[in-house]
Amino acid sequence: MVTHQICTVEDVLTALQKAKDDAIFKFEPFVLHVQCQELQDAQLLHTVAIESGFRNSGITVGRKGKIMMAVRSTHCLEVPLSQKGKLMVSEEYVDFVVQIANQKMEENRRRINRFYSCLQLALENRDHSNSLPFEEKEKINTVDSCRRKGKAKGIPNEDICPSLGKYT
Repeated sequence: MVTHQICTVEDVLTALQKAKDDAIFKFEPFVLHVQCQELQDAQLLHTVAIESGFRNSGITVGRKGKIMMAVRSTHCLEVPLSQKGKLMVSEEYVDFVVQIANQKMEENRRRINRFYSCLQLALENRDHSNSLPFEEKEKINTVDSCRRKGKAKGIPNEDICPSLGKYT
């Protein structure tokens, strides 16, 4: 059974009944690889990814100068459930694992939405800041400055993109 949606314990148990070999329940979070032309583009994406909750993100530069930015998270789940077609855990445990996976799926969606919103803000700010003097650009890109703006407006840090707060 493979799905990219919230699943039910009934769906998983039905799939397990049909399994003839080992069955492993897996949740794998969002992964995105982007080849960037410039290092500063990769750095912008990296900042957005980290601030959106994708803590395992990173930038690699190949020998020939190819710049790759990977957006990754660490909230995976992998649990063996059956061996050679025989269920090795209780149905209650399967229900527990499905609930945990569904919670991780919801968190994954929140992070993806946050990433998208923060990326839009970052690109708007970058376009806007290209016409500003250096001192003004620094204000836009300073993490503490944006956190203070969000805090002053009563917005919790996890609901804003700290280093990408909209310039006002």
